[in-house]
Amino acid sequence: MRSYTLAYSPCPNDTYVFAALTNGLLADAPAVNVHLADIEELNNSAARGEFELTKVSYGAIPFLMDHYRILPAGGAIGRGNGPLLVALPGEAPPLFADFARKRIAIPGERTTAFLLLQLALGHRPKTVTMRFDEIVPAVVRGDVDAGLIIHESRFTYRDAGLISIADLGEWWENMTLLPTPLGAIMVRNDIGDDEARALNTALRHSLAFARENDAAVMPYVREHAVEMSDDVMRAHIQLYVNDFTDDIGESGREAVHALFARAHDAGILRRGTEPRFAEIS
Repeated sequence: MRSYTLAYSPCPNDTYVFAALTNGLLADAPAVNVHLADIEELNNSAARGEFELTKVSYGAIPFLMDHYRILPAGGAIGRGNGPLLVALPGEAPPLFADFARKRIAIPGERTTAFLLLQLALGHRPKTVTMRFDEIVPAVVRGDVDAGLIIHESRFTYRDAGLISIADLGEWWENMTLLPTPLGAIMVRNDIGDDEARALNTALRHSLAFARENDAAVMPYVREHAVEMSDDVMRAHIQLYVNDFTDDIGESGREAVHALFARAHDAGILRRGTEPRFAEIS
């Protein structure tokens, strides 16, 4: 059986999902050569078609369709887990609209977080791009007026003295009544449907193994979360790993189509750009 190149982030939800597959804990699963990187680096490498399987932001997918299609398993979609806009507290509670002309730190130009921010504000704000884990410190120092946070920063921004200005996942869910599509696993277009089906099955088996064998996978998760407390690490997994991770389902697909449609309507995407899912049924 051939091996595949696989790229994902060191965040606990990804390492939890892929631990069994990556560490050879599954019988009859394909071998993988793993590359770990920040989500915006993954988005950029996917634009070059570097890896056969890769985690990416849904905000990047419209620009990746020449290289990839979406797998139903392994992604991050859900409710109550969207990005937050945070800032230092002031004398009066700040309004979301106040930040339309302010300087905002973002975790990447093609992250879903930034796409949602543009949709919610109604235009492209002034931004500074930095790694997601650098955003909270930058806001605290006053380098920027606000920060768009993702991943474990959701659990720690209050400890840094920041407040939430807007929950963009909540905004999306209220607007659409759909879950928030954050990240997906994509398979490169030179991988045929039969192989894509087998890879999707391997992802589902890897998740099932993790859920049934916590002690076997958590050392790998901890290895890549050395600066994170156990409570935050567990909360991260609980928030981002759910039934949509096993299979995107109809409501998940509907959410992805809705994200593309709203980006079309806002002039962020050209019309005719549609998500493409791997045919694995």
